[in-house]
Amino acid sequence: MVPRYVPAGERGLVVEFENAVSIEINDQVRALAIGLEAAHIPGLIEVVPTYRSLAVEYDPTAMSFEEAERRVREVAATLDPAALPPPKRVEIPTVYGGAYGPDLPFVAQHAGLGEAEVIRLHSGTVYHVYMIGFSAGFAYLGGLPERLHTPRLPSPRIKVPKGSVAIGGSQTGAYPAETPGGWRIIGRTYLNLFDPAKEIPTPMQPGDTVQFVPITEDEYLAASREGRAGSRELRAENREPRDD
Repeated sequence: MVPRYVPAGERGLVVEFENAVSIEINDQVRALAIGLEAAHIPGLIEVVPTYRSLAVEYDPTAMSFEEAERRVREVAATLDPAALPPPKRVEIPTVYGGAYGPDLPFVAQHAGLGEAEVIRLHSGTVYHVYMIGFSAGFAYLGGLPERLHTPRLPSPRIKVPKGSVAIGGSQTGAYPAETPGGWRIIGRTYLNLFDPAKEIPTPMQPGDTVQFVPITEDEYLAASREGRAGSRELRAENREPRDD
C-alpha cells in the first residue's frame, strides 16, 4: 500500500493508508507513529494515529511542509509493521444491564437475542484498539460481532456516566469520564480509564487487545467502595505476536 501525504492547515500533515478499516492498515499507521516518535525529528511536534491515517503536527518556523513530508517519507521507508511490539491484553470488569446498562434491552431486541446472549457475545469477543479519540482515554474498539451492531441514539444523552460500556454502530468502548454521548449503554466498569497524573494516562493503547469480563452488581459496588476504581491497574499481559 502506498500512503498519500496531504496538507492539513499551516502546521499539519496527514498520511493516509488506503480507504478502509483493517488491522493490517492500522498496523501500518501504528508502525509509522512509533517510528516517528523514536526518530526525534527536530520540528516534529506530535503524531496522532487514527484508524487508517496518521496526523503529524510540525513547527512551520522550523520546517516547510515539503521538508516535513520528506522526513516522514524517510521514516516510512524503513518500517516493518511485522516488527511491532506484541500488544497488551487488557481486561475490563463490567456489570451489565439494569441501571448500569439501560440500553441492553434495546440492543437485545434489535439483535433478536436475549439479554444474556448479548452479554455472552459482547464479553466473549477479543477487541482491537484502533485509536484513542473523542475524549481523553476513549478507546475505539473494533471486532464487535456483527449481530450486535446497533445504531446510535437518535439524540445523544447530555451526560453518560463515567465507566459506561457502550455500543455505537459496529464499535464498542467505555467512557473514561462523564461526557455527552450517543452510544447505546449496556454496562459499566469501575476502572479508571484515564489518569492525567500518570506518565501514560490511558491504559489502553492503539494495537492493544481488550476483553470485557462480566461481574455482578455486588462485585461492582464492592470494588467501587474499596477505591479500586482509582488505584487498580487493568490486567495487562504480553502476548505473542499475532499470526493473522
